[in-house]
Amino acid sequence: MTGKSWSRKGYESLPEPIETAGKQVLDAAFQVHKQLGPGFLEKFYEEALCIELASQGIPFIRQKPVEVYYRGHLLGRQRLDIVVDEKVIVEVKAVEKFISVHEAQLIAYLQATGLRLGFLINFQSPLLKYGIRRIVR
Repeated sequence: MTGKSWSRKGYESLPEPIETAGKQVLDAAFQVHKQLGPGFLEKFYEEALCIELASQGIPFIRQKPVEVYYRGHLLGRQRLDIVVDEKVIVEVKAVEKFISVHEAQLIAYLQATGLRLGFLINFQSPLLKYGIRRIVR
């Protein structure tokens, strides 16, 4: 990358408000997975996660548009699955396993938004703890 430090495993400590938002995301995701389990389409998990976040009073934006630029020229817009409390990007997946493009996508979103923390959450994982990737910018 361009001189930026990336922690793909995401163990780097972040300011407390970001860590708190990240914990809220994980708590909500575990609740959704506990209720639904694996086997549904990605859109159902995204909707359920939004319902869970809202029920806990956690602010979020679903399908947040982000503009992508190249050399000052607008290339277009991309939508982020969920942005929690303007601090954490959540990319919801329902796939057999993560592939490298999933991480690359989240890293690009972190770069485009300037946010520091993102989670890939794969709800198809039989145990959700194995379906979570924390990425820190």
